[in-house]
Amino acid sequence: MSDWKGRVCAEVDRIEGELRAVSKDLFEHPELKFEEVRASALLAEALRGAGFDVEHGFAGLDTAIRAVHPATSDGPTVAILGEYDALPELGHACGHNLIAAGALGAALAVGSIKSELPGRLIFFGTPAEEGGGGKVKMIAAGAFEGVDAAMMFHPAPHTVVGRGSLAITEVKIEFEGRPAHASAWPEKGINALDAVIQTFNGLNALRQHIKDGARIHGIIADGGAKPNIVPEHAAAEFYVRAPETDYRDELLMKLRRCAEGAALATGAKLTFREVGHAYKAMKPNRPLIDAFVANLEALDWSLDNPPEALGSTDMGDVTQVVPGMHPYLAICDPDVVGHSREFAEASGSERGAVAMLAGAKTMAMTTVDVLTTPGLVDRMWEVFRGGSAG
Repeated sequence: MSDWKGRVCAEVDRIEGELRAVSKDLFEHPELKFEEVRASALLAEALRGAGFDVEHGFAGLDTAIRAVHPATSDGPTVAILGEYDALPELGHACGHNLIAAGALGAALAVGSIKSELPGRLIFFGTPAEEGGGGKVKMIAAGAFEGVDAAMMFHPAPHTVVGRGSLAITEVKIEFEGRPAHASAWPEKGINALDAVIQTFNGLNALRQHIKDGARIHGIIADGGAKPNIVPEHAAAEFYVRAPETDYRDELLMKLRRCAEGAALATGAKLTFREVGHAYKAMKPNRPLIDAFVANLEALDWSLDNPPEALGSTDMGDVTQVVPGMHPYLAICDPDVVGHSREFAEASGSERGAVAMLAGAKTMAMTTVDVLTTPGLVDRMWEVFRGGSAG
């Protein structure tokens, strides 16, 4: 490794105790989307203490962070991203405590030698990945203008890089019917629950005609009050996902038609709303990923070849506006799945901490590559503008 890379790795080793403490604090005090007051304050304080110019409360988001290292000069701009929101009931069952601590470690490590490097270093604290779209809001506020590379790592059951993500839109459908005594005068009622069920039936019939890799999954959020009352109101919530953003939009229209057909069949009035988060598909940047892989292998980490298993993330939106990557590092056995209690335990484990430190080192070394390797940024942008992963 170059002298710079050796030094950033040594810096991560030096601050290992601090990074472990940050991860542990976040793990023990999980905060939901847009409520990450403690987590964002902890990260902002650490960055401020290391000399970064910190804006805590950024892009109109109270728990977002923009921290710029003061040693800036001509050259590329690298953004290292940290997530820190948790899941309802499950806490850090997606490992965002490790993401935040790893991103902090990478930023602090590169910051320790930044005066010797060209370009610009930014840490972005990005709230509400779990359904709030913090990064989407930050993009709209212009946060990523001028950025040449955006990077983060994510804990997982496997070590895999270059994987994409699914575009997603959250939908809520509601039906209004007419209440009546379900035994004495059922013919006087209009059953809103029947409309929800018919929507699911139509959707299930549609599944054989949906492309591989796409997903439409939902729950009944309201099915009525009592069995002896024809349900006046019923509601369902769906996530519509696809590997391509355009195909996601096509599936949204198909779901709408299923609901419209159910409304026509039952006589219930339909309200169809896109709510919550809508994320674009990931566009991994191959030259940036190749640099990350080389650095990961220098730490004696090997890649897995797991079956494809994709979720959705607002990091996908970031990779649609600048070259970016979202690699995964293993923190548990392959049979453990994300968003489970077992994965939450792994996020607070020693193995999780080891992966966090490896992520910090690898992102720091990759940042050095982007800032100093001739032609790398040009290749990244060429691939990005070509619309492929390279």
